[in-house]
Order: sequence, then structure tokens, then C-alpha cells
Amino acid sequence: MNEIISGIRIIKLYCWEKPFGALVEKLRRLEVRQLRRTRRVQACVMGPFFATSQVSIFLFVLAYVLTGREEEIRPGTVFLVMGVVQCVRLTCGLFLPLGAQNLAETLVVIRRIQKFLLLEELHRVTNQKPANEHVANGVSHDIYKSSSYGVELTNLTAKWDGSSTVANTLDDVSMRVQPASLVAVIGPVGSGKTSVLMSILGELPVQSGSVRAQGKIAYVSQHPWIFSGSLRQNILFGQHWDQHRYDKIIRICALSRDLSILPKGDATLIGDRGVNLSGGQKARVSLARALYMDADIYLLDDPLAAVDTAVGKHIFDKCIMKYLKDKPRILVTHQVQLLPVADNIVILTEGKVVSQGTYAELSKSGVNFSELLKLSEEETSGIDQCSLVNQDRLSPTSDQEITSGSKLARSGSVSSVESLGKDYVPDSVQLPEEEERETGAIDVQVFLSYFKAGGGVLLLSALLLFLLLAQGLFLVSDWWLARWTGKMEDRHNALKARVQSPVDQTMTTGSSAPNSTQMDIPEADTYWNLYVYAGMIVALIASSLARAFIFFKLAVAASEKLHNLMFARVLRATMAFFDTNPVGRVLNRFSKDIGQTDDLLPWTMFDVIQNSLLTVAIVVLAAVLNPWVFVPVLPLLVLFVLVRRYYVQTSRSVKRLEGTTRSPVFSYLSASLQGLHTIRAMHMEHKLTAEFDAHQDLHTEAWFLFLTTSRWLGVRLDWLSVIFTASVVYSSLLTADAMDPAFVGLSVVYTMNLMGLFQWAVRQSVELENQMISVERVLQYTRLPIEADLESKTDHKPPDTWPSCGSLQAKGVSLQYSNSAPFVLRDISFDIKGGEKIGIVGRTGAGKSSLITTLFRLAEPEGELTIDGVSIHRLGLHDLRQAISIIPQDPVLFTGSVRRNLDPFDEYSDSQLWRALEEVQLKETIGNHPENLYMEVTEGGSNFSAGQRQLMCLARAVLGNARILMIDEATANVDPITDELIQQTIRSKFKACTVLTIAHRLHTVIDSDKIMVLDAGNIVEMGTPTELLSMGKGGAFYSMVEQLGKSELDHLTQLAAASALRHSSQPPSQDSNLPPPADRPEANGSYLPEVTATNGNPDPKQSPCPDVGGVVNKAFVEENTRL
Repeated sequence: MNEIISGIRIIKLYCWEKPFGALVEKLRRLEVRQLRRTRRVQACVMGPFFATSQVSIFLFVLAYVLTGREEEIRPGTVFLVMGVVQCVRLTCGLFLPLGAQNLAETLVVIRRIQKFLLLEELHRVTNQKPANEHVANGVSHDIYKSSSYGVELTNLTAKWDGSSTVANTLDDVSMRVQPASLVAVIGPVGSGKTSVLMSILGELPVQSGSVRAQGKIAYVSQHPWIFSGSLRQNILFGQHWDQHRYDKIIRICALSRDLSILPKGDATLIGDRGVNLSGGQKARVSLARALYMDADIYLLDDPLAAVDTAVGKHIFDKCIMKYLKDKPRILVTHQVQLLPVADNIVILTEGKVVSQGTYAELSKSGVNFSELLKLSEEETSGIDQCSLVNQDRLSPTSDQEITSGSKLARSGSVSSVESLGKDYVPDSVQLPEEEERETGAIDVQVFLSYFKAGGGVLLLSALLLFLLLAQGLFLVSDWWLARWTGKMEDRHNALKARVQSPVDQTMTTGSSAPNSTQMDIPEADTYWNLYVYAGMIVALIASSLARAFIFFKLAVAASEKLHNLMFARVLRATMAFFDTNPVGRVLNRFSKDIGQTDDLLPWTMFDVIQNSLLTVAIVVLAAVLNPWVFVPVLPLLVLFVLVRRYYVQTSRSVKRLEGTTRSPVFSYLSASLQGLHTIRAMHMEHKLTAEFDAHQDLHTEAWFLFLTTSRWLGVRLDWLSVIFTASVVYSSLLTADAMDPAFVGLSVVYTMNLMGLFQWAVRQSVELENQMISVERVLQYTRLPIEADLESKTDHKPPDTWPSCGSLQAKGVSLQYSNSAPFVLRDISFDIKGGEKIGIVGRTGAGKSSLITTLFRLAEPEGELTIDGVSIHRLGLHDLRQAISIIPQDPVLFTGSVRRNLDPFDEYSDSQLWRALEEVQLKETIGNHPENLYMEVTEGGSNFSAGQRQLMCLARAVLGNARILMIDEATANVDPITDELIQQTIRSKFKACTVLTIAHRLHTVIDSDKIMVLDAGNIVEMGTPTELLSMGKGGAFYSMVEQLGKSELDHLTQLAAASALRHSSQPPSQDSNLPPPADRPEANGSYLPEVTATNGNPDPKQSPCPDVGGVVNKAFVEENTRL
């Protein structure tokens, strides 16, 4: 569930709701199967328990009859035994079976905890003392202040899995980081760059060799970790507040403008995983956290990948090159324009160091960076400028020299604070919502919904019948026993009176008159009474078992259905719900609330029903046998109502408070696990543990408060029970002459039992109401707003050939994420022909990612948007989203096999999957693993590098075979070689497709047919690259390119011209490497040609899609247009 909720955006984009729903349903079925077994055991315990006292009395009576002592079956004997049996009834009938069950469950829990506690741990010393050295996983940390901070790896061999069959992650790696030096680590995807940093942090188990790190380490992860809290808390991370240092770091990390748009500035609450921040904002917050820590060594894992060029240059210049100039820094990067600035460059391939040295040394030794890394044209032009900085850094540095070097570096780029202050537009922030919490009494509708989910009218009627039947047999069997013992008492008294009567006068008078005493002795048929009593007991046991089995069957069915309803609703919920609700909050419903509904609620509800019927029966029986009991009952009933109402009002609120204080415990644990590397790297375990304890203490306080309120109620109910029992006893004494002794004994025994029973019944009734809050919370999620229908209606179903061209037309499209949120897209219109390659650029917050949201209808847009003339509003979401492939910015992999991650529907053969992996350069990586396509993917894809995860997403797109492809900054986390491979794959496999590429790096879109420039949710420009660049200083795109420097402007202008010339010189293509579906007309060879016009548009004479009517079903289009 954690993975599904965390990756719900990807699941929706890929239309994977059904396979993941089926997976959860399968796991839930296994869980419910075990749950049914448990409930059957509970039914076998709770069913006979109700009749335990009756069976015990019956066995006692039977023993007397079989031993010929039936004359002793009298009220004094029977009700004495009945009182004793009631005393041991709970212990023997309920607590012993429950004790055995709980003991078995406890042993299972202990074994699981023991297994977890015996897992291998990081042997790390957290107490950092001066002049001390400690070793963790082969990592030596010298903890003392020194001017010679640094890192040294010597013949390091390490791997994540200690198995001998798994290849080494790092193999004989040696490198040294000198004080105040910058070491750049580069290499292709999966070469082990991040693993080098993990080995320094002690996270990667060392097989041989050594790692020596001298100084305090700060780590900036490739995937920024943001926890739920204020932005300031995320930056300070438990450090002491220093206003001057804080403000300086905010400026260095280009966060000033972002703070200005937050409602409460840096005190604004940021949601779990930073869901309300953009990728660039999260990266800069993570970097600011590391800077504020003021560490001695900085490990930077590609921190510039998520920010645009201008911000990236600013951060590199102001932060890495100036603010950290006196610190040893290891920078993992794919931005090769930074290499000349580095003091040392380490090139990794397959976990081995293939070369290392300065830029000049490597160049002289024959390392051709252009060939090795396929330097992008945009990045190459910056090397000469950076080399100037490098020349300054080779000599003894000073602040003045670094500043002058930075000025030289900025002469051809815009990375100054002034420029960012004027032009940078930060992303808007969507604040997390408070968790919904009901108030007042539990609505009757909640109970009705629960029973409705559990079964139909027939099952409920059967349950009600057996409940009343069992309770009736319970009372009737005791009434019959009282009647029988009463007759036996009368017979005994008659016989005793006969024995004690005067001697028969006939002895003296000779009278022959009959003996009247002998004639008055009552008869009591022992065996007849025994048979009837036995029949009642058997019927009582059968009905008790029947009602228990029926009820627990209903409870399991209700829990199963409520879980399925909630999961189906959550899976179909809008993205706005997930953006404003932390993972822990949603998990709380599926864990604690469903757990309550599964485990505790059935037991409590059955107990309440059983004890409530018994309590009512006792009161009614006592009142019927002695009407004077009604006199004290009425005021006691009033007191009971007042006490219960007072308690329930408090207890209900406390229970709801306990539920809401429980959510942060789950959220904090989940967030801590996600940021474990960062937490350990900064030695913040003790502070995180303290904060977790604070959350746990807050929840414990609420739980303890709830328990104390229960004890308060128990004492007062005991007082009421004592008063009622005393009333029954004294009223029986006052009316002893008019009452049968047997029924007096029955009423007294019953009322004595009431003392504990009444308290327990009321407490359980309140506990039931509190536990029904879990059902209430589950039902809340069954009413979540959901997206539109997944499947199109019959009259709006698109043809099988749709979309044939992939043309996109928008007219007056606007988008806002909620009714109260501002518009992120404002009245945009465009016309994209089938097969065009469109680059989408704009500053951070311009609305680029919102365009993806619009096309996939993750939020419902306003206006008209059509694909091949078909309005997307008329389509089911699956019909729409299956027509578009996407390579997301944040690649997500799920636990399971590689095959399941590529093909969850099992639609493709192994050969097709291998072909897709080969095209994205992953065939060798997967093929080298013993399990091949069934290689296990760990949670979040952590056993793959970021670049490899990105290539897996590209393989999904290749398999998807859609006519429209969206690329959301897909090459930000890959090296230039992989970047070029991705671009080649896209150009070859998607040559006939419409491709929309969102990019921060302009070189990736400069050869597009058209470029769309977004600003503040508006399309400010759209045209071919040459057209936009020819607009001069008045053009938005020209201004963005100009910010990169004069030489870069000239270079990109040349690339745009060359691309336009190349497009115009290519003949129309009638073939494509994209294998079309068999049911499409393109299978006969009619493919979209490449762009042939010089303006980047397809030639209408050559394209089979000159207009919509010539491609898709015309009647269908006309019908949609009319509607």
C-alpha cells in the first residue's frame, strides 16, 4: 500500500489501476482467508461461552440424578452451585481460551520482532568525540577538528548483497579527496557513482579495502528528502537558529523568491515528501539543509539535475565554488561543463575506476571527453569559461580571486542573484489539508452501512432470529430449573412434615380414616424434567453457536467489503487528494482503521449484543418476579443515562483525538525510512528518535486519557450495580411470604451477576461506539471525489484506429487544481499536427508540468482539447491515457519482478520485452542477473540507479506503442551518453509519433519542429526554433537563450538552423521503426512522414493526416463535435 500510494501518479498515467487493484485484492483475499479461520475459532469460543453456566448446572443436576440423589435437587443447593459457577464462568469459559489464543498470537509477534532485531545493523558510533576514530562497515571516521579534512578510498571492494553470486558494486576503487578540493565523479548509468558516496557514508557493506573519512559529513541526495514540517524546520534539521547564516544560505540556494510566495514564508507547513514543492524547490531545500549543517566534507549527488540552467549556474557558482571553497567536495554529476573546474575527475565504469586526474591530465593522457561522454553542445561551450575559473583555482585562492573567477564565469551566463531576482518565477505551493475529523455522536447510518456491507436481509434476519432464540432459551432453561427445584422443595417439605406429624390416632381409636398427610405429597417427575431441561440446553448450545457463526461471517464480509470499497475509491481518487494528504494519513486508514474493523470490532460488537440482551433480560426477569423492583430501577435508570451520556461525549472526542494523533506516527516513520541515508549521514538519528518519541508520546497521552475515562465509568457503574442488587435483595425480603423461594433465589443470583455484567456491557457499548469511529473513517474514504469514468460510454467510444495521427488542438484551455486555487494554465490555445516534435520550455513555475496534468486529465481542465478531432472530455480516462505514453521526470519502480514493472498486464512476450530492454541499453544489465526478467525489484527500485530507473520508464514507453509521447525532463538524471541514447531511441522508435518534450536544458529541444514557450500559465510564443530566435531581444525564447551567454546564443542559433536545414532536406518517410498494432491501417505501410517543411510542419501533401476528417471515423468526430 505504501508503494501504491507513493506512486499513484505513475499508476494513473500508465493506466495500471486494474493490475494493482487485482494485486491488492489477491493479497486481501489471503488475509481474509486467515481472518475467517480466526473468526471461526472465536465463534467456537464465544458461542459456547454464553451457555457455559447452563451446561455446568445441567451436568451438576445430571450427576445428582444418576447417583440417585435427585431428592437433593432443591433451590438451596442448585442456586448455591449456580452462584459458584457464575464466579468461575469468565475464568474457565472465556479467559482460558482467550489466553491460549493470545499466547499463540504473542509468540508469532515475538518471533517477528526477534527476526527484525536480529537483522544486520550498521555498527556505527554516534558519539563523536575529539581525537577519536571509529570504524563502521570498514569506514574509518576521524572525528577531530583539523585543517586537513578529506576522504580516502583504498582498494575498496563493496556490494549491497553479500552473496558470492552477485557481482561487486564497487571493485578495487581508490581515490583521494584533498582538503578544499572539488572531486567530480562521472560515468554512465549504473556505473557506481552513488555507491561511492554510500560507501563513504558507511551504508554500502565493504568486502575489502578501506574508507577513511576525516571530518563531519553532509550529504545531498540525488532524490531530495523533504519531511512533513515547516520549510525552516527542513533546513535547520534540528540545528540551532542563526539568522545571519540562515539568510545567507537562503540567498545562495536561490530560495528567496520561493519564500516570498509562501503564505507564511519559511514557516509554511510543507506536506509529506514535499508534495507541494516542485522538484527544483525540493533539491534546493535539501542543499540548503546540508549547507546549514556546516559540515567539514560535502557529498553532492547530482544536486543540479532538477533545476533549470540559470538556477543551476547560480548554485554552482555561489554555493559549490564560493561558499564551500574551503571544504572538500565530491560532486557526482552528468553536467560535463563543470569538469574543467574540478581539482580531480574520477571516471567510473561498471564499478571500476577507469581513469582519474585533473581535466588537463586526462586530456593529455588521451581521454577524449567529447567521445567518452558525448558532451552536449550547450555544455561544451561553457568549458572555456569554466577553465578560466580553474586557472584561478590552481593558485592559492582567496575570496577576491574566487569572486573575480566567478565574474569571469558569469561573463557569458546569467547566474547572478540580481538576474534571478528579476526573472525567476517560483512555483506556487499547494498546502496540505488538515485531516478530516467528525464530531458528535456516531451516526446511525454508520451502523446501517456496516451491516449492509456484511450481508443482505436474509442473513440479518437469521442473525436476529438466533439472537432472540438463544436469549429466550437461556431464560427459559433457568426458569424450568427453578420450577423443577421448587417442586422438589415442596416435595421435600411435605415429606418432612409427614415425618414430624403426630402418631396416627388410629392406633388408639381403631379408626380406619385415610391419612390426609400422605395424600398431600406433590409429585415431581425427575426424568421428565431432566429430559426437557436437557433438550433446552442442547438447543441453547446450538443456537448460541449458530448466532456466533452467523455474526462473525457477517463481520468478516463487512470488513472485506469496506476495505475493497475504500481501496477502490482511493485508487480512483483525484490527484488533488494525494497532493494534500500525507502517505501516513492514508496508510492509517488501511492499517489501524481496517485493523480495528478486522480484529477488534467484531468481538466487541458481539460482546455488546450478547451482554446487552442478557442485562435487559435480568432486569425484566427481576421486575416480573418482584414488581417492587421497578421502584429503585427508574431513578437508577435516569442516573445511568446521565452518567453514560457524560462519559460518551468525552470518550468519543478522546477516541477521535487518539485516531488523529496516530496518523503522524505512521507518517513520521514512513518519512524517516525514506530519508534514512540523509539522517544517518548527518548523524541525526538521536534527534529523529526523539521527535518520533514525541509523536508516540502524544498518541500515548491520548490513549492513556481514553483508558482513564473508561476506569471512571467503571467505578460509577459498579456503584449503580451495587444499589440495584441491594434493592432486589431487600425487596425480596420484604415480600418473602408472597414469593416462591426458587424464583427469589433465581432473581438474586441474576442480579448479583449484574454487578460485573452491567459495567462490562456499558463499557463495551461505549467501546463499540469508539471502534465504530474506524468504520466511520473508512466510510469517509468511500465517499472521496473520484476521477471521470475509466471507460468511454458506448456512444463516445473512439474507433480502434484512434489516434491515427496524434494531432493535438487546444482552444481556450485553462486549469486550476481546485476551485479555490489560482489558474496554473490560462486560456491557452495551440494546434499541433500529427508527427510533430514539440519542445516545451519555460522558467520554473511556468506551467510545463501542468500541461501534462491537462493532457492526462489528472485534473479536469476547462476549454476544448482534442486529439485527432476527438474531445478528451468525452473519452474515458483509460482510452485517453492509453493513447499517450510518458517518460516521467521522477521514475518510479514497484516491488516485484522486472517483467511486472514493464508489463503488469502480461500483454507482451519475453522476446518483445528483451527487444525493448535492448533498445534502452538495459539488456546486458538485466541479462547478467541469474533471474533475468524475473529479477526482483526492491521497494522504490532502490537496487537500480536513477538513470537505470529512467531507462526502465523509456522501455515502458517503447512497449506502449502510443501515437503521442510526452517526455518530462527525462534526461535530467542520466549522463550525456545515456542522454544521447535516449534521444536516438526517441528519434527512431517514435519517428512517426507526436513528441512533446518538457526540458530545462535548451539543447535537448533546439532541434524540435516547434518550441512552445510558457510563462505564468500562458503560451507567450510558439514556432520553429529559427523563427523564435529571429525575433531578437523582444522574444521570450531568445531571452532564455541569451541568458546562457553570447557564445551559447550563437551556437544554439547555428544548431537551430542546421536542424531546420536537415528537416527540409529529408525526403518524406513512408516507413517507421514503430511497429504498429495489427488492427491499424498503418500496418500496411502507411506511416506518418517526418517533418518535411522548413517551418517544421508536416507537408500536408505527403502526410496521410492532412486533416482530421481524413483519418479517424468522420461520423464519430462529427458526433463529438455536435455534442
